[in-house]
Amino acid sequence: MTTTQVVNPATEQVVTTVELVGAAETDAAIERAQRAAADWRAVAPGDRARLLRRFAEAVDANLEQLAQLEVANAGHTIGNARWEAGNVRDVLHFAAGIPERLLGNQIPVAGGVDITFHEPLGVVGVIVPWNFPMPIAAWGFGPALAAGNTVVLKPAELTPLTAIRLSELALEAGVPEGVFQVLPGKGSVVGQRFVTHPAVRKVVFTGSTEVGKEIMAGCARQVKRVTLELGGKSANIVFADADLERAAATAPYGVFDNAGQDCCARSRILVQRSVFDRFLELLEPAVHGVRVGDPGDESTEMGPLISAAHRDRVASFVEPSTKVAFTGTQPDGPGFWYPPTVVLPDAPSDRVLTEEVFGPVVAVVPFEDEADALRIANDTEYGLSGSIWTNDVGRALRVSRGVEAGNLSVNSHSSVRYWTPFGGYKQSGLGRELGPDAALAFTETKNVFIAT
Repeated sequence: MTTTQVVNPATEQVVTTVELVGAAETDAAIERAQRAAADWRAVAPGDRARLLRRFAEAVDANLEQLAQLEVANAGHTIGNARWEAGNVRDVLHFAAGIPERLLGNQIPVAGGVDITFHEPLGVVGVIVPWNFPMPIAAWGFGPALAAGNTVVLKPAELTPLTAIRLSELALEAGVPEGVFQVLPGKGSVVGQRFVTHPAVRKVVFTGSTEVGKEIMAGCARQVKRVTLELGGKSANIVFADADLERAAATAPYGVFDNAGQDCCARSRILVQRSVFDRFLELLEPAVHGVRVGDPGDESTEMGPLISAAHRDRVASFVEPSTKVAFTGTQPDGPGFWYPPTVVLPDAPSDRVLTEEVFGPVVAVVPFEDEADALRIANDTEYGLSGSIWTNDVGRALRVSRGVEAGNLSVNSHSSVRYWTPFGGYKQSGLGRELGPDAALAFTETKNVFIAT
């Protein structure tokens, strides 16, 4: 059995050692999930709902413990980590309302009755990234379990601790053995087996576009269902008629939250040229004001990056020739820190404008008018999220319809709510998570005609 050391990114100290499962253990877990699937789908909808509610209540009772685990494992601020654990609870409560509302249709036909059923797929494999280990896990396993599937979940190698604890809480809440299993391991071993094992009927993956393409190609060999939530290069579009003070004050939190390790990060700020200089003047004190430091401190707003290797990758986007407008602060001493950084690119082809940084680096560029803003915003292979700042309702609607992205906010930076759909355009992904139809993505529609 191989092991991995879990490192606290704020202190560089080893938190614990976790055993990694191999191919044989992965196969055994998938087979347990397959055996459990028949009984789980047969659980009465009300009883399945009750078990999910008990799971949600167990998460709520252990919310602080889960949050502290995430602070130590992922370097998330304690405020964010509490929200994330609360999001798992809320997703489970929302999912608990699904089993009794997974409604089919009765369709008018001649000579009989036609009805549809939403049947569970069977075993679902969920592959979770390191940037939001708890909520993204729940977005997969909550609706999948609600729809009557069993789940095998692979947490990221860097951040397995909260997922392991969630699997324990599920068992404590009465979710049967084999229904929800967490398998810490390498993507090349565990994740790859989810793709190739014929008993896994769907793979849910959140991570890089590069890996997502490989998973999609692998699943295609078995015509296996996939949901992919991939990279982003989202635009924060600020028009001259916006509340500039508010737009500038909130912009840092639209990109530097979770140290920029967010696929929804608004890593391109597009500002109408007539207010460009004024916006930068307002942005500078807002960036300096971001409190970067000990993630366990209640007042901290931004913690460290996840690893030394990732810090090196983020730093590579700020080259000697890059025009840096200003930077925020970072602590001295151990930890994988990188300061909030605002850059002014020279050309549309600059890496910082075309590639996902996944760190606290934001590029600010001017635009002329509405059409120019849309042209720049859509000049990317990604299309996950974005924000639009304007006091003109018509413009807000026009630009919202024109931006090629799945999740947009007007005069705010909020994209994700568990009761509304989430997902991307273009190479930002495939399918939608969350929202009222989340469970349907984990079912097959069966049509039955009964002759009368």
